[in-house]
Amino acid sequence: DILTPLPKHEYERRSRIVGELLAPASPFDKKCGRENWTVAFAPDGSYFAWSQGHRIVKLVPWSQCIHNFSLHGVKNFVNSSNSKLSRQNSDDSQKNKPCEQIIDCGDIVWSLAFGSSVPEKQSRCVNIEWHRFKFGQDQLLLATGLSNGRIKIWDAYTGKGYLNISYLDPVLLLILTELYLPPLCFVGNMMKVLRGHPNWVFSCAFSPDSSMLCSVGANKTVLLWDMDKYSLIRKLEGHHNDVVACEFSPDGALLATASYDTRVYIWDPYVGVILKEFGHLFPPPTPIFAGGANDRWVRSVSFSHDGLHVATLADDKMVRFWRIDEDYPAQVAPLSNGLCCAFSTDGSVLAAGTQDGSVYFWATPKHVPSLQHLCRMAIRRIMPTPQVAKLPIPPTIVGFLSYRM
Repeated sequence: DILTPLPKHEYERRSRIVGELLAPASPFDKKCGRENWTVAFAPDGSYFAWSQGHRIVKLVPWSQCIHNFSLHGVKNFVNSSNSKLSRQNSDDSQKNKPCEQIIDCGDIVWSLAFGSSVPEKQSRCVNIEWHRFKFGQDQLLLATGLSNGRIKIWDAYTGKGYLNISYLDPVLLLILTELYLPPLCFVGNMMKVLRGHPNWVFSCAFSPDSSMLCSVGANKTVLLWDMDKYSLIRKLEGHHNDVVACEFSPDGALLATASYDTRVYIWDPYVGVILKEFGHLFPPPTPIFAGGANDRWVRSVSFSHDGLHVATLADDKMVRFWRIDEDYPAQVAPLSNGLCCAFSTDGSVLAAGTQDGSVYFWATPKHVPSLQHLCRMAIRRIMPTPQVAKLPIPPTIVGFLSYRM
């Protein structure tokens, strides 16, 4: 199974690489600790951040990246050690103007997340009160989760540290930095612990309205939590190996989970059924083979903003863009040692981080969503699957609104 070549269609639709960000040379390059475990785009599109390895997070103005990508073409962009981005604009007179920042976080960075002191929209979840966290108006914040069990909060425009949330047990690193969610209005005091994982938690994701949380981890575990009641909704069964990444669709109707079993599943989180399977090994491995070292571990998954595409990274040195209504990738691209990926704020570019601390960028598939799909997304943002099923409409339309294609 491992030696089976990819289907011919995978080689016929290549995605176009548009640029790269290379980590600086380091005397520690041959040692562990240089991995780029996480990349993130600011919600307003002002910044791109990535962990270069060796404790360093770098922020660069995204508009400057796009300019350099477009100006010089493919595979040309900056070496981080001699970058000439907009550092000259970092004086006090250019307050809140994006400029390059390099942050030494003090330990290996496992996770990044941008946020604002001013909420973008009202959350449906009654237990999340972001509006109490106010350092200043229109302030862009960057949270970093570290391997020593700390969460540090930074001002993205200045690189200044604001909060340093410390936990007692560094062994529970990923649980503490990803799943224990102290609202920032309490300045780091633990508010609630969600218990249910038998082992490590590798990733978690909020639904768009913040009412639901998905957490995934070792022992094939996928759990859904009610964030109004802080209670377990259901456990999703189906994976055959550790589950390492998850993300909700923009309308909240779908959930994507990526696993070392070579598969990405698309779920209906409201009823707990698998709607789609994206395989990364052909033919699909048996459960026993999928549960071990199969050379096709899927490392990351990300939903596009149009709700039509999903991007995945796997150990077979490929990036894939899947359409949610097709069985085969819409586009593919080569990438060695990929670890994480994320779509840009406008959805036009996919960024992927690698084990050597670098980042590569690809143009995403261009597809104009149908009016029917746009209507579906509008309805599903406010209506869960059980309510859709009760609508007095033809069964075919119910199936479409439920993503049963």
